[in-house]
Amino acid sequence: MKSGPLLIGVSARIYYPEGPVFDLGGVWTKTLHYLEQSVAHWVMNGGAMAVMIPAVDSQGVVVREDLNLRHYAQALDGLLLQGGNDVAPETYGETPLDPSWNGDRVRDRYEIELVHAFVAAGKPVFGICRGLQLINVAYGGTLWQDIATQCPQAGSHRDGSKYERHFHRVELLPGTRLAELYPGRSEGVTNSIHHQGIKGLAPGFEIEARCPEDGIVEAIRHKAGGWVAGVQWHPEFHRSLAHEGFDDTPMLDDFLGAARATRNR
Repeated sequence: MKSGPLLIGVSARIYYPEGPVFDLGGVWTKTLHYLEQSVAHWVMNGGAMAVMIPAVDSQGVVVREDLNLRHYAQALDGLLLQGGNDVAPETYGETPLDPSWNGDRVRDRYEIELVHAFVAAGKPVFGICRGLQLINVAYGGTLWQDIATQCPQAGSHRDGSKYERHFHRVELLPGTRLAELYPGRSEGVTNSIHHQGIKGLAPGFEIEARCPEDGIVEAIRHKAGGWVAGVQWHPEFHRSLAHEGFDDTPMLDDFLGAARATRNR
């Protein structure tokens, strides 16, 4: 049995250089793989350690054959998918309706491979915002490329002037695991920082929360075949906000509890 704190793998966010890359005879790419501090701190608040898992791309020195994500799945206790760039419409069989919604296919492929590696290893997977959307697509679901355009009756799910201080209500659906974590509570208030959302739910998943104003999916969970779940909001921001919002601690504890149970087996 392993000892020490849980080791939670976190998928990397990817920054690509916007202009020409200068060859200085050494480090010749400015592509960055990074872990947001707020995400790392959220994991650490549960007593676990956050370990960023590097990605690869077509311009890197390291090729895919050099990075076996199954090794990370074996060594770590769980996987957390960060938010970030859009999921590319091509990843779920569509064409972008707007060039600004092209998304990041490199990251899509890397994270989908990560999800399947951790599930195959029996480790829990939790997705935040884009992470929820990526999980849905990884299992065969689809997305609204832009909620405001494709669901004009929907409420506001993103306000660039407020970012993480933009809130709306979420309804917890009875009989779900998420509802069990909050006994006696049927709804809460969460931040909302997304313009995409789940259109077609992946087979084998259930919806755990919706926005009551427009029905947009806010949380999902796989019903069989391992601990796989995600939420559309950003729990890593709630602790620092002066707002009577949603307490995400039970959700984090449940994820880490699943990781600990897997380690103990």
